[in-house]
Amino acid sequence: MTKLVEIRDLRVAFDGIEVLHGINLSVAPGEALGLVGESGCGKSVTWLAALGLLPSKASVSGSVVVDDQELSGAARTVLENVRGGRVAMIFQDASSALNPVLKVGKQLCEALRLHRGLTGAAAKARALELMDTVGIPDARGRFNLYPHEFSGGQCQRLMIAMAIAGEPDLLIADEPTTALDATIQAQILDLLTQLRQDMNMAMVFISHDLGAVAQVCERVCVMYAGRIVEEGEVKMLFDRPSHPYTRGLFDALPRLDGPRTPLVPIRGNVPDPRKKLPGCAFAPRCTQARAFCQQEVPSLLPQTDGRKLACAFPISHSRPAETPQKQFEGAL
Repeated sequence: MTKLVEIRDLRVAFDGIEVLHGINLSVAPGEALGLVGESGCGKSVTWLAALGLLPSKASVSGSVVVDDQELSGAARTVLENVRGGRVAMIFQDASSALNPVLKVGKQLCEALRLHRGLTGAAAKARALELMDTVGIPDARGRFNLYPHEFSGGQCQRLMIAMAIAGEPDLLIADEPTTALDATIQAQILDLLTQLRQDMNMAMVFISHDLGAVAQVCERVCVMYAGRIVEEGEVKMLFDRPSHPYTRGLFDALPRLDGPRTPLVPIRGNVPDPRKKLPGCAFAPRCTQARAFCQQEVPSLLPQTDGRKLACAFPISHSRPAETPQKQFEGAL
């Protein structure tokens, strides 16, 4: 399989405390990859580290290759040629990511100047086209407005417009529907799906929302405590989750059909990264854990059904998931 981006053994530490423990993943051209897990598991840090966007106090090691070009340890000029032009990122809080003292039209034109070399009337014309593309009504009349004069959903659309201004090969959408109501969330997801198809663009979709991931992604990586613990195609992983943590994520969701039943939470808390424990990080919370799990860190290994799994005692597939893939279809 041709790989657009390949990350190998990516490790990140802050003040000597390791928070990513050897991430290995790849993204193919045109593919939609989902990245899910609890807050603090390392989803956003993975891609911020890959693009060299972490603060200087972060220690980063490993390999990040974009079309045979190594980004890890690369010069700033190399990274700037990749960021925005080849790989673009939509950040979590659109209202904070936009500059509050610059008009949105000027911000779009700046992105077009940096990544497409457009200036003056050409930049303005393309900026208006982008605003129309992402569904901003009356683009010409609102070109000279400030970010606070737009709603949250419209700010998210403006961020998407800035991200696609460079016509990237890969779009990283980091929690793009956070703080939006269900109707606007659905519109943003439809927009991202349509843009991906129209531009033949790959996408990494980072989210807590399993329903959104099921709607827009083809493959999913589940992260826990700085590691990928399960990876596979959406339908297979959602219908038959093998890792106890993945199964726990589904069991903790309310059902959309059938009788109302109490939710089944994942017991315990996410481990403190400052306390390095031997064995599997999920073992203290795992219903499948045995003595072996307290001693050995499981590797992410290929399975016979095509998925990758980091678990010595996975969930049996003879027991169907309580929250199957079909529950998410059409949910948004």
